[in-house]
Amino acid sequence: MVGPDYRRPEAPLNDEWLGGPSAQDGAPERFERWWETFDDPALNALVMEAYRSNLTLRAAGLRVIEARARRQIAVGRFFPQVQQAVGDVGSVRLSENSAAGQSLSQADRTFSEASLGLEAAWELDFWGKFRRGIEASDALLLASVAEYDAALTILVADVAATYIIIRSLQERLAITETNVALQRRSLELTESRFRAGTVSELDVSSATTTLTSTQALVPELENALRQAKLALCVLLGRPPSTLDAELATADGAAARVPVAPVEIAVGIPADLLRRRPDVRAAERVAAARSAAIGVATADLFPQVSIVGATGFATSDFSGVRSPDLGDIFDSESFTGFVGLRINWPILQYGRVQGSIRAQDALFEQAAAEYQNTVLRAAADVESGLSEFLRSREIESFLGRSVAASQRTADLSLMQYRAGLVDFIRVNDALTRLVVLEDNLVEARARIALGAVRTYRALGGGWEIRNGREFIDAETAERMRARVNWGDVLVPQWHEGSDLFFTRPRIEEPEPEAPSADEP
Repeated sequence: MVGPDYRRPEAPLNDEWLGGPSAQDGAPERFERWWETFDDPALNALVMEAYRSNLTLRAAGLRVIEARARRQIAVGRFFPQVQQAVGDVGSVRLSENSAAGQSLSQADRTFSEASLGLEAAWELDFWGKFRRGIEASDALLLASVAEYDAALTILVADVAATYIIIRSLQERLAITETNVALQRRSLELTESRFRAGTVSELDVSSATTTLTSTQALVPELENALRQAKLALCVLLGRPPSTLDAELATADGAAARVPVAPVEIAVGIPADLLRRRPDVRAAERVAAARSAAIGVATADLFPQVSIVGATGFATSDFSGVRSPDLGDIFDSESFTGFVGLRINWPILQYGRVQGSIRAQDALFEQAAAEYQNTVLRAAADVESGLSEFLRSREIESFLGRSVAASQRTADLSLMQYRAGLVDFIRVNDALTRLVVLEDNLVEARARIALGAVRTYRALGGGWEIRNGREFIDAETAERMRARVNWGDVLVPQWHEGSDLFFTRPRIEEPEPEAPSADEP
């Protein structure tokens, strides 16, 4: 086969991560079901529902099916490109002034002809043009599979991130409502003391301001919660709904932000070249571009084809004998031709060379995009690890700060009741407590979101498609009802072949036991 044989472009990567000891030690974790490390049954169920119902993922699966069908087209080009049955019936009148017509009588110059037969032409693949085309089609098929995996990885991470945001908003809302109740009691206490003449109206005004400011947070959080639920509905492939049943906690416990794992062992950076679906997709696109150079290069060489035709032909021309159109299937009516045709346009005026150069430039573009994808993948992991680790530090400080602030608020209220301090001290303590408790929940959410971001950056989650077709059974049945799809819609498609050309092997994860929440 003419043209270059593909070699994966070099991609710059560090030997180890910058994220600290937890990123270096030990073997990489199994990422197939990383969301289960949060130990949250509701999250597990939502992820599996999104996998089954998300419409963006379904469209990505259908692109894999399309790529399978297009591979059949590429394989078909290798075999005889023209095979057709031909037949015609017509009437002929020769000119009396033509060379053939001058020697014939008036009656002989008008006659009918009929023919029926087969024609075929087969351009032989001397230079690998069609095999390179199959090679490119295989690479694009594997790229479509990797793009499906990338969509699945993003989907799982988006569901987990949205769920964490919902839980954080629910927890923040509960804390805010608790603080509203606390500040309302504080206002009632201040009003009672004002009526008794022990404090001024300034204390009542300050308590009212603090309470109403906190109350204003409630509709803001409720709106954010509604927006997050609507986003989750889209991910689940369903119309807007409250999701009350899906978000219900065990035994009616208060909603809490899922607890992220203590640490994440991510292995070495080179693992990204295998795990990240978008990296694999970019690499396969580069392979397809490399094969396209060979397809274009084949046009420099002569096209050698076997051509032939066979069939029957007759007429009612009676110049020598008296045949009839009904004699078409007589043995004397048999006709045939077979030959070798060579087509080699010599003067290309730079067309072929221009095509080769354009394909080479496209390959270099794909190689650069692959290298850039690898760099972005490594940066994503480092960014996720940094968010995960730094958020843990922030949460530790805020936890101690909230505990101290709670104690300060309690002491200031006790001293205020005893008349030892003015209400400004109490008001400051209650205001700081609201802010710090809210910040603490957000910090815990950022820890969980940092873990999600890291797992997504590592390319975890796509393995749950193991042993399954890329489209659901209902869609497959609907497609079969319209078109004969053969074996294109079966999960074991890659184990077969198309006209002796073995289908590309799709990367599959190691088998694993099914989850308890999955049929």
